[in-house]
Amino acid sequence: MYPARIVCLTEEPTEVLYAIGEEDRIVGISGFTVRPPRARKEKPKVSAFTSAKIGEILKLEPDLVIGFSDIQADIARDLIKAGVEVWISNHRSVEGILGYIRRLAGMVGRADAGEALARRAEEHIAAVSAAAAALPRRPRVYFEEWDDPLITGIRWVGELIRIAGGDDVFPELTEKSLARDRILADPTEVARRAPDIILGSWCGKRFRPEHVAARPGWDAVPAVRDNELHEIKSPIILQPGPAALFDGLDAIHARIAAWARTAQ
Repeated sequence: MYPARIVCLTEEPTEVLYAIGEEDRIVGISGFTVRPPRARKEKPKVSAFTSAKIGEILKLEPDLVIGFSDIQADIARDLIKAGVEVWISNHRSVEGILGYIRRLAGMVGRADAGEALARRAEEHIAAVSAAAAALPRRPRVYFEEWDDPLITGIRWVGELIRIAGGDDVFPELTEKSLARDRILADPTEVARRAPDIILGSWCGKRFRPEHVAARPGWDAVPAVRDNELHEIKSPIILQPGPAALFDGLDAIHARIAAWARTAQ
């Protein structure tokens, strides 16, 4: 028997279930969900990222609750104690996202649809990779996930930057799964690594390139000098779901391709 009443504590399971035509199984979603837009109109919002309305979730009588990462461990614990089945994924890579799509689809009896979605994503990744390989040069890219303190991009972001045709200037930090391990103790290290492009995705608030450009010692950074500071909207890149493999990857590649074709 497959789950018929699912609560999604983050956006990516909602996005996947809608994409494979199984949205009717969803009875509750995260308040941060923006994809697909209709989900916000159709489903009750019962959680944030680090907190959830446990009582409201229980009223929905879910037979499965899906969350993401160790950050939601306390929510999972409370639900498990209440007798609810919980699946917390912890994928952090492009391959992990593809595997997640396939696993989630299998859990609702739609392995075929999950496989089709994952294959479309793989084909899209291959197409972008081929386009990136044809670019005349590769930029050095600094991706900023948060501004105070400075936090660099997570693993799947670094991987998507490489696929899109760039090189992450902090490759040693992208492997760190926890945000606290990707904090830059010395912001001037960004200047020393001289990125050609700065991409910002400040989760929950608008990226302010003028604030980045005004940081002490950053005026000589190639990206600042050449006005190559760009926002990548957080819903399409900071959620480890299909959006990152399609819209997020495309947004990064567009910025890299534009730079590669105009840089001298």
